[in-house]
Amino acid sequence: MATIMGPSRTSTALRTLAHPTSITWLPKRSFVDSRTSALRQQQRRAAFAPTLERVPRLSTYSHRLHSSPPSSKRGHNQEEVPDLPPPTDFGRMDVLGDTPVPSTSVDICMSEGFKLNNGITVTDGSGIILVSGEAFAWRPWGAAKKLVNAKGQWEVPMEAFNLLGLLWPRPDLLILGLGPQIRPLSPELRRHLGSLGLRVEILDTRNAASQFNMLATERGVDDVAAAMIPIGWKEGVGAL
Repeated sequence: MATIMGPSRTSTALRTLAHPTSITWLPKRSFVDSRTSALRQQQRRAAFAPTLERVPRLSTYSHRLHSSPPSSKRGHNQEEVPDLPPPTDFGRMDVLGDTPVPSTSVDICMSEGFKLNNGITVTDGSGIILVSGEAFAWRPWGAAKKLVNAKGQWEVPMEAFNLLGLLWPRPDLLILGLGPQIRPLSPELRRHLGSLGLRVEILDTRNAASQFNMLATERGVDDVAAAMIPIGWKEGVGAL
């Protein structure tokens, strides 16, 4: 009588031979998931990988231009163009350099008078009036030798400017040199000069002489006049 073995041992032995322990079976779902996971990892690595851009090759054409020896520079008229600007000639910038100096310009202001460009010298303590290319001795003070009133204003008799009233056309500007310092004119004297159509510039005598020399050279002696007291003038004493 044949021996019948139980089904449990036979099925167990078959499974062991068919599926040895060295081989592990993975379900299909796990294999798909592994491929998906590997793809995602590659995508992450690509996302965080540094971007490498191709740097364009620099052209050396501009360097060749500067490294080559400079060619001669020429202007539109084929004249040579210098590399550096010419030095400044300040003599050429003096627009009055070729203008003749008026003969009545003041060369020296002295304590007791003046020396003019035409050689005339005043040394007796008198002032001068320079108008229309002529020079006149001028003594606008009286016996008291006072030129300043009680208010500290420079005031002389109106008759001191009668010469200017006789001229026609009159100068446009009268430069007053009041001696060693500047003082305001009295209102009466200012109104009188204004009635003659004169614009008045008040300065000390040194600056008045310099201003007259410049303006008379620039504008002409017919447009500018000057009346000046010596720089050594002292009230009650005169010019020393």
